[in-house]
Amino acid sequence: MSDKGNLAKESLGTFESAVMGIAGTAPAFSVAVTTAAIVATVGVLSVGSILYCGLIMFGIMLAFIHLSKITPHAGAAYAWVGHVFGKKWGFFTGWGLLVASIFFMVSATIPAATSTLILIAPNLVESTTWVALTAAIWLTLVTLVVTKGIKHASYTQVILTGIETLVIFALIIGAFIQYGGKPAHPPSIIWFSPFSFTPQLFATGALTAIFFYWGWDVTMNLGEETKNGKGDETHPASKGAFWAMVNLILFFIIMMIVVLIVLTDAEIAKANTNVLYAIANKLFPAPWNYLAVLSTILSTIGTIETQILQFSRSMFAMARDEMLHPRYAKIHPEWKTPWVATLVIWFLGVLLLFSSSYMPSVKSILESSILAIGFQICFYMSLAGFACAWHYRNKLKRGVYSAVSYVLWPLFAALFMVFIALYSIPTFDKVTNILGVGGILVGFIPLFLSRSRQRSRHPA
Repeated sequence: MSDKGNLAKESLGTFESAVMGIAGTAPAFSVAVTTAAIVATVGVLSVGSILYCGLIMFGIMLAFIHLSKITPHAGAAYAWVGHVFGKKWGFFTGWGLLVASIFFMVSATIPAATSTLILIAPNLVESTTWVALTAAIWLTLVTLVVTKGIKHASYTQVILTGIETLVIFALIIGAFIQYGGKPAHPPSIIWFSPFSFTPQLFATGALTAIFFYWGWDVTMNLGEETKNGKGDETHPASKGAFWAMVNLILFFIIMMIVVLIVLTDAEIAKANTNVLYAIANKLFPAPWNYLAVLSTILSTIGTIETQILQFSRSMFAMARDEMLHPRYAKIHPEWKTPWVATLVIWFLGVLLLFSSSYMPSVKSILESSILAIGFQICFYMSLAGFACAWHYRNKLKRGVYSAVSYVLWPLFAALFMVFIALYSIPTFDKVTNILGVGGILVGFIPLFLSRSRQRSRHPA
């Protein structure tokens, strides 16, 4: 392929990759949008759910890091699963990510919209039409930044994540100072105990907890645009993924404890997607409490950006390999970004936003999309875990560290994700099943079309 068709190489280092990974999971956004759902499901056991799902996701992260040694690739899991198990499995791995990213445009932009409306028009927060319109404006603005180039995107992420981190640290410190001695939920070992869970309770909580962590793998999709490691040095994209995951596990556990010691169950349920604002309201006087709203907006913008990056790079890679139509592999000659693939997710995101505005409430939109995304995350990430365990199966004979890191931990994580997905399907309502399971099954259509194109271009 000519340079004209290449992404911008050597653009990101380890620091930028780690920031991208952290921003991809959107700490403030994840806490704001998911806390009410997980507390409603498993109560104070939310802390344990987040801890154990963090360890599971760490196993998937190890799988991605080891598989990236095959080659850094914009398609990441799509390319590596295809390398190990064949093109069909690789296609559905990539397709699972694409579909999850599209639905994520709804669940991500809505909190940005509701937070924005809190600041400028509080009376419109429960209007699905106004929320959808505001969300579409944010999606359009972020798409423009991403299309302009990876450097612009990385600079934006560093600034947004830095401001977000300062606000979150203020909330954590304020929470322990003011409520450490009079917590709404008294801390207990039960919060962390694995024996507090039934299998059904654990699976239900885990599907939501996994949503907390999703997005760190954007660092691996940016592998072709990341600086090469020197000699035997670990690739910066892998380093970025590792440090992002370590920070995220610690952060989410601490933030869930903060939520539980500051807010009662009724306050968490009432806050819905504005949990951070509810915490700030109890900690700080106006106008300082609005910094939590700003943090949610910045975090949400950051995760929208990283998901557009992840979707566009995956679609670009699949189109480059002719697994999707080649038009999606077009690179802008000046900005070196897959601009057609980027416009695709913008269009589909806006379409879904305005379609979802016909649902009865903002809360119902979010609940359906989060559960559907959780299922799709389990699907494509479990395939990556299985691919790693199979590809490196000979490592079982090379010591405990290699056996655990390359095979056993990724394999256990993959099996766990399959368990969560299968256990959860009967609990989904009709809309969630259509979005979650149906979204993946639709992939047979583009797979059939790609094979037809390949047969017509390369007849036997």
